[in-house]
Amino acid sequence: MADRFYATGKRKKAVARVWIVPGTGKVTVNQMDADQYFGGMFQHSRIAKPFQVTETADQYDVVATLKGGGKSAQVDALAHGISKALLEVGGDYRGSLKRSGLLTRDPRNKERKKYGQKGARAKFQFSKR
Repeated sequence: MADRFYATGKRKKAVARVWIVPGTGKVTVNQMDADQYFGGMFQHSRIAKPFQVTETADQYDVVATLKGGGKSAQVDALAHGISKALLEVGGDYRGSLKRSGLLTRDPRNKERKKYGQKGARAKFQFSKR
């Protein structure tokens, strides 16, 4: 059995490279504690959800590298990466993770700005005269 498991999680432009190793439940993000990295908006429940669903809380340490996006998208990318890494640990977690919607990458992205317009949907004000 391998001593660490790797997966990649994504959300919008955020990419999380996640390694999980047997441990005590410590989460390290970009060489910082998760509380310190995410500051006041640390969403521990969103990050811990894959562990709660699979009933593996406090069994694995998480080491992650996050790039791109905002903090909220990074939290979701981290949860997605943890879920995929748990699949590497054991295939019996797949059903519960899938039912919770943790294996599905959220496909929503920012719509691009169109030429001749103010934004993606917003247009310049029309003046007849």
